This record gives sequence, C-alpha cells and structure tokens, in this order.
Amino acid sequence: MEVMNSQPVAEVTALAINVTIPEPLRWTDTRRGERFTLTTLNVRLLGDGHLAARAYGRPVGGGRGTYVSFPVPDDPAVAALIAAAATEAGSRWSAHLGLS
Repeated sequence: MEVMNSQPVAEVTALAINVTIPEPLRWTDTRRGERFTLTTLNVRLLGDGHLAARAYGRPVGGGRGTYVSFPVPDDPAVAALIAAAATEAGSRWSAHLGLS
C-alpha cells in the first residue's frame, strides 16, 4: 500500500462474496465418483467488472467431503441470484461503518 498526500492508496486485488443457494435452485453434480448437492456460491468481482462464480456443496451421502468447486449451470434463475447478490454486496460495502 502506497501513501500519497497522507492518504493511503489501496490496491484491491479481489472482491468475493459467499451466497447461499436457495433450496429450489440447488442442483447436484459428480466429482471423483462422488455426488454433491451444491449449496453455496463463491462470486468474485473481476478486474474488468464482470462476475465469476463457482459452486460448492456437500456429498449427497453425507460426511464432510472435500472442498471442490463446480461450474455454475447456465440457468437464468441462478444468474439472477448471482446478479442480485453482487448488487446487495456492493450496497453493503459502500455503506460500511469501518473497523469495529
């Protein structure tokens, strides 16, 4: 972090949020022979302003499973969830109250 005119210049390299996937939008996928129910999205704001998202979940059969990402399906409802979450996160970031 550089300091210019006594004001720090912060180089932000990533913004990411975690979003719970509502029950009706959840899906399953398979990785390494194990079936997962996807319950969480990790959404990142890229440097060019676009969003990128990956899905995470738990094994259908129970247990902890591994932390493995899955692609997000091309589904308008999931895309709308991602866009709404990014907008909400932006509102919250802009209204932050500083360190507590």
